[in-house]
Amino acid sequence: MTILDLRQRSGSLFCGVVLGHILLISAQVNSRSGVPVLEVVTFGVVAEAQRAISSVVSGVGQVWGSYVGLRQVKRENEELKRRLDETLVEAQAQRTLADRARGLERLLDLRTRSNLQTVAAEIIAAGGSPDFRTVTIDRGLRDNVRGNMAVISPVGIVGRVVLPTARAAKVQLLIDRNAAMGALIERSRAQGVVMGGGDGRLRMEYVSDVSDIAVGDLVVSSGIDGIFPKGYAVGRVDVVERSGGGYKRILIKPAVDFSSIEEVLVVLTPTPASEATEGSPE
Repeated sequence: MTILDLRQRSGSLFCGVVLGHILLISAQVNSRSGVPVLEVVTFGVVAEAQRAISSVVSGVGQVWGSYVGLRQVKRENEELKRRLDETLVEAQAQRTLADRARGLERLLDLRTRSNLQTVAAEIIAAGGSPDFRTVTIDRGLRDNVRGNMAVISPVGIVGRVVLPTARAAKVQLLIDRNAAMGALIERSRAQGVVMGGGDGRLRMEYVSDVSDIAVGDLVVSSGIDGIFPKGYAVGRVDVVERSGGGYKRILIKPAVDFSSIEEVLVVLTPTPASEATEGSPE
């Protein structure tokens, strides 16, 4: 054992003896309140330790409570968002049903007002080619739908059936570039032929240059073509110009909005012109 080790042990022993004396004296000496100084010091140290532990525990508890509270708030927000989404979807469905009901009500009113035998149909598809404007309806041969039957809506002429099948039929819209029908100006009774332009507008051909026609005049079906019933709206005159050759150049804005039509009526009743043609001797 070296001298350095002896000195270190002697110093440690000395410190231990001094600390023991201090503790012994503290245990025997009382404070002003009559409590031993050692007990006061010990209690102070323990109390501070308890205070620190309590602060840590309280802080952890607050953090945990905040975390739990935030998770609860998050769950409540997610539930409220889900309910809001469901409410919006339900409101949209109700609005769609209301729009459908109004459309069907207008069709029913048209059927009631007209003296025509008709069958209601829903548009289930539209033609993909811009050159040929057609739609497909959910009525066909089994519903007595035949070729060249007129298709109308509460606001006017839609077109004619061109290809019926057992359960569906293709309808050529009036705005198709190959479509045509007899028409007249309701105010002046000037007659002509309305043709589709393929661009969303109609034109009226073979109208005399001396005919009384003005912008805004209502154009209606004349019934002379044997397909469309007489007196149904085609559109309103949008442009009137002289084209030469004794005729006017007339452009018409259609009465029907072909981009938003959903329900139509197929006219099963033949027109007087078609009946006359069918009844004439060969």
